Amino acid sequence: MIQSRLLALAPAVLVLAACATPSAPTSVADTIARHPDLSTLNGLVVRAGLTDTLKAAGPYTVFAPTNEAFKAVPQKAMEELAADPAKLRDVITYHVVPGKVMAADVKPGNAKTAHGGNIALSRAGTFVTVEDAMVQSADVGATNGVVHTIDRVLMPPRR
Repeated sequence: MIQSRLLALAPAVLVLAACATPSAPTSVADTIARHPDLSTLNGLVVRAGLTDTLKAAGPYTVFAPTNEAFKAVPQKAMEELAADPAKLRDVITYHVVPGKVMAADVKPGNAKTAHGGNIALSRAGTFVTVEDAMVQSADVGATNGVVHTIDRVLMPPRR
C-alpha cells in the first residue's frame, strides 16, 4: 500500500523537479554578496558605495579577496580603510579590471584597474596569479562580468 502511494507520487515529484530553476544570473555585486566567503569584501563594497557601480553594465573582472585574505590585513589598516571612504574606494577598485577576463585568457603582463593603477597578471597552466595573490576559484560568472576569488588583499600604490 505504501509502495503504491509512493509510485503514485513519483510523477508529481518529477514534474516539480523539472520546474525547479537554477538561481537566476546575477551581477558582479550580487555574486559577491551571495558568496559566503566574500562577506567581508561585500561589506566593504557597500561601505564604499560601489554596489551600484558593480551592478552596472560593465563588464567587470573582480579579483575578490576572501574573508581569510582580509584576516591577514593588520587590524589598524582595516580600521583606517573603514574610516576613509576615498581610500576604501581606491583599494576596492584596485581589485576591479574593466572588461571580462576569464582565467584561460590571462596573459602575463599588466592590466589596468578601475582604480587607474596596473596589476600584474600571470598564468602557468591552470594557476593564475594577480600580483602576489593566487586565484583560488576562477571564472565565477555574472551577468556583467566575472569574479575570481584570491587569497590576498591587493593594496594600490600610493598616489
